[in-house]
Amino acid sequence: MIYRLLHYIWPYRAAFTIERIKRFVYSKWIRYEFHSCGSKCGFGGFSFLHGTKYIDLGSHVNVGKRTVWEVYDEFNVQKFTPSLSFGNDSSFGDDGHITCTNKVQIGNGVLIGRKVLITDNAHGEFERKLLDLPPNNRPITSKGPVIIEDNVWIGEMACIMPGVTIGRSAIIGANSVVTHNVPPYTLVAGNPARVIKELN
Repeated sequence: MIYRLLHYIWPYRAAFTIERIKRFVYSKWIRYEFHSCGSKCGFGGFSFLHGTKYIDLGSHVNVGKRTVWEVYDEFNVQKFTPSLSFGNDSSFGDDGHITCTNKVQIGNGVLIGRKVLITDNAHGEFERKLLDLPPNNRPITSKGPVIIEDNVWIGEMACIMPGVTIGRSAIIGANSVVTHNVPPYTLVAGNPARVIKELN
């Protein structure tokens, strides 16, 4: 009876309204951290955010809660010239992670699900002399930038690995690990991701 009364006094929609107000205020505040940020962008709240001077966002970009964006221009003695960018009308889901030392370019109208990893780098190559070092002491390497073209849909918990280009309007299935380029208008899924269907 007590919980029914509490719910009557404070229904879910009231709590949801408070969350919307918090998101609105946070979004207005955090937008000034970035190198550039277009109009009407929304942010649920970052768990960790680094290298904001290398991040450019278009308009109507929406970012979920508890996201981690790491953009590094140096690591130990290494120097980098990183770039992370989002086009207009793109969204990045809750609990997602981007790590960038090279270039991560996300186009217009891209939908990225929850818990997605996008990375353009790794802690060293698979070499015997490096494996005796702790991973954090190995040099950062990149096989190339990650380019995600317009209107791509990336399913929940997918991993987009270094040196990958995902073509326009492609679909990446949930839990996929993308290690090679994906042609436009293609559906891929699996670990490693393989072509399921292609459209002309």
